[in-house]
Amino acid sequence: MADSRRGTLYVFLAAVLCALGGLCIKAIPWNGMSINGGRTIIAAGVIGLYLAWRGHRLRLNRWIFLGALCVFGTNALFSVANKLTTAANTIVLQFTAPIFVIWFSILFFRQKPGKLDLAACACVLGGVVCFFVDSLSAGGTLGNVLALLSGMAYAGVFLLNDLPDSDPISSVFWGDIISAAAGLPFLVRETDFSPLPMLSLVVLGVFQVALAYILMVEGLKTTPAVTASLVSGVEPVLNPILVALFYREPIGPLALTGAAIVLISVMTYNILRIKENTT
Repeated sequence: MADSRRGTLYVFLAAVLCALGGLCIKAIPWNGMSINGGRTIIAAGVIGLYLAWRGHRLRLNRWIFLGALCVFGTNALFSVANKLTTAANTIVLQFTAPIFVIWFSILFFRQKPGKLDLAACACVLGGVVCFFVDSLSAGGTLGNVLALLSGMAYAGVFLLNDLPDSDPISSVFWGDIISAAAGLPFLVRETDFSPLPMLSLVVLGVFQVALAYILMVEGLKTTPAVTASLVSGVEPVLNPILVALFYREPIGPLALTGAAIVLISVMTYNILRIKENTT
């Protein structure tokens, strides 16, 4: 039980760190692929040091590579979508991940979600929709599609532990390597390397990608994929709140109501799960 609670806390902290993405990406005047390439170069270095510190042998097989593609897809598609559609559209469409986790669990792992999982998923998604209902717009069609595909890839990240012969931290490392290689041709074309973009890039690489994924991987060891994806519901709420605080973008009462729904739903879900596990 203690391990389960610690795992859930790790996933929650990972979501908080991921929420830095919108704030920092907004501060970098680069192409989406350039940003993703730059931050994952830094992240790959940090995760490489973490692997060496833990004495963890880096592995690669087809399932680990599949996980790496999910990590790459999550990172790259989210960064590019942010430049093609609104930030609100991107985050709300990416947070379709819990729905895809449930679908993938049923289709590929024969894991039927419980009523509590489904109810919590509906409440969290409802809160996210409330949060963005005033700002969700048609945006760029391509950007919206890419954000939705990012949600599918993000669902794969939550299922890394369920893949046969998996090694999630190796998948994260190789996913960052793929992201770095894909972004490098775009990165070398950038010209603005002033202090604010560079500082934002370091924060993204060290905290929003590397440390967040390390915490996520550790948390997923004891946290079911559906639970983890729902706990991560704090990310699409915190992301625009941080942007609003630092860039003075207003948040309406409906948005605050949506934020409250998400936070209350996540807390209630975890309390009820703890009660289920102790009875």
